[in-house]
Amino acid sequence: MGKAPRNQSVARAVSPRPSAQRSETMRAVKSRDTGPELRVAELLRSAGVRYRRDVARLPGRPDFVIASAKTVVFVHGCFWHGHHCPRGARVPKQNRKYWQEKVARNRRRDRRVARQLRAEGYSVWTVWECRLKHEGLSKRLLTRLVAGPAN
Repeated sequence: MGKAPRNQSVARAVSPRPSAQRSETMRAVKSRDTGPELRVAELLRSAGVRYRRDVARLPGRPDFVIASAKTVVFVHGCFWHGHHCPRGARVPKQNRKYWQEKVARNRRRDRRVARQLRAEGYSVWTVWECRLKHEGLSKRLLTRLVAGPAN
């Protein structure tokens, strides 16, 4: 009789307030110089492609700008940008609505920024974290970057 009903203990375990451990984890998430971004930088350098990083004057602050090819490259984390892969399809159990809306906002912003950059004459490429792990950069992208703009 001294035990609390099961649903009360579950309610405490799924508190809407973040735990100290979750807060620590979220603080550790970086917005630049992530592992995938550093991998793309390494692949571009090894292909002899010159680039600039995080150019603030362009919409969306692209991760890489290859001026000679009038091309921008975004390196997207599958979770944060809602990629259609197992990692991107995962939604946290706590605060589901918030995370679904957050990812939807990110996707809308990504589409808007790509439209703006294309209107300025840039070719826009997205490198997904999961594909980078298994495939590296696409041959099509590297060929375009090495060859320069297709006029």
